Amino acid sequence: MMNNSSLTTRRDNAIPRGVATATNVFADRAENAELWDVEGRRYVDFAGGIAVLNTGHRHPDVMAAVQQQLARFTHTAYQVVPYETYVELAERLNRLAPGPTPKKTLFLTTGAEAVENAIKIARAHTGRPGVIAFSGGFHGRTNLTMGLTGKVVPYKVGFGPFPGDIFHVPYPMPNHGVSEEDSLDALKTVFKADVDPNRIAALIIEPVQGEGGFYIASPAFLGKLREICDEHGILLIADEIQTGFARTGKTFAIEHSGVEPDMITMAKSLAGGFPLSGVVGKAHIMDAPAPGGLGGTYGGSPIGCAAALAVLDVIEKEGLNGKAIALGKKATDRLHALSNRNDVPAIGAVRNLGGMIAFELMKDKSGNTPDPDMAKKLCAKALENGLILLSCGIYGNTIRILVPLTASDAVVDEGLDLLEAALVQCAVG
Repeated sequence: MMNNSSLTTRRDNAIPRGVATATNVFADRAENAELWDVEGRRYVDFAGGIAVLNTGHRHPDVMAAVQQQLARFTHTAYQVVPYETYVELAERLNRLAPGPTPKKTLFLTTGAEAVENAIKIARAHTGRPGVIAFSGGFHGRTNLTMGLTGKVVPYKVGFGPFPGDIFHVPYPMPNHGVSEEDSLDALKTVFKADVDPNRIAALIIEPVQGEGGFYIASPAFLGKLREICDEHGILLIADEIQTGFARTGKTFAIEHSGVEPDMITMAKSLAGGFPLSGVVGKAHIMDAPAPGGLGGTYGGSPIGCAAALAVLDVIEKEGLNGKAIALGKKATDRLHALSNRNDVPAIGAVRNLGGMIAFELMKDKSGNTPDPDMAKKLCAKALENGLILLSCGIYGNTIRILVPLTASDAVVDEGLDLLEAALVQCAVG
């Protein structure tokens, strides 16, 4: 009989250990914010495929659009025979991207591809090689994007050397002693000590760090980065791969700041569970590479484009931006209340931007020492209770909540109840 244990053994024998999994339960089916494993056990999904499922597992509108596309054709390679859905999706995203400057959009397959191509476009436009990124940031697992990523274990260890002309500055983390002024001062130091700003093509930043711990860049900080980039002719790239498509209460998180970036990278929830990524940017910048310089065999697949068009419809029709705001309030109200209790592990900072929600686990309530072991314990205990939960952060002590925005209030409340129960159980021992 097939079960989680037998599949784990088969996985270990067939798949490299580097492809790690957060759980040892194997999916059999899923609907919206619920998942059932191969043994028939039900789970509330607070991971959402790592922010891929803002519209939930198998949203009926997305599935219908994909079925219609499957009946027509599945692949031509856009560079060989183009198709309307690619164009239509680009037109819609060009309208949705913030700022008055005319936009153009390129489609690819993965988030790492989107970041790689944004850097290629920046270099083509500016004629410069250098890139500024932030510590704690996650931008992918390819060689270039590993170089941009600001977390060593497990993403970079053993894989170097990485490309040159990449420079890191600290991301603001006020509760860990890094203010926004500290970050800006560090950027100035890089320009004084490491590289002439006239050699920098782009600065890339997650408006809310994902893997880095859900730290939020303030509108003032992002506005200051825009000023610095403009002063030195540097392009500002917003990496919205985890923050995009209603997760924060806006189509893109950068919209909360009022800043117009030069490019935005996107993937994850763009196509509601189907592989699709992209770069949307100012038209005159996006046109810098020569014909043939951009693309990819599977880039902008017909199936992914059909799914993404349906996702955009669902976000509008079901008011998911508003639901993200409501979800964030519900969850953070509950977490703040838990942080005041003595029968749960020490909860430090609770933060969110819309439905992008996180809290930190600390060694004690009065201190500021991260507790990554407790985060691991909590995720394991939650899974035992029937809740899929993920940790993150450079200290490994942050718990993130990425429940689908389409989840019912009843399922969200159930998930928060399961989280509370797991916290109490962890405190007991």
